[in-house]
Amino acid sequence: QVQLVESGGGLVQTGGSLRLSCAASGRTFSNYAVHWFPQAPGKEREFVAGINNGSGFMKKYAHFVKGRFTISRDNSKNTAYLQLNNLKPEDTGVYYCAAKVGTATIYMRDMAYWGKGTLVTVSS
Repeated sequence: QVQLVESGGGLVQTGGSLRLSCAASGRTFSNYAVHWFPQAPGKEREFVAGINNGSGFMKKYAHFVKGRFTISRDNSKNTAYLQLNNLKPEDTGVYYCAAKVGTATIYMRDMAYWGKGTLVTVSS
């Protein structure tokens, strides 16, 4: 089992930045690909970023955030991060961290473990 705890959310103005963290405990963190799925108010959860468990930590992003968001991980700290830059009001939502064994995908149905989310609010 893996437990995931997100942190780092908050209230920022349009154009601001946040750094979200996903701290993992339980089974070996390095075995898992890590992903971020925000859920805007009243909308479905959606994929924004994922990072592989190894082989250079290959990354994938949703097209609408590429160039603004950066996913990374520090296996020595059992933590993954999502750097949010140039934030827009439409980025507002609860950001969930999720993990699966092996390589990253973009689908919620593939995820084995979920955190409880951290709220990001971007004001206009």
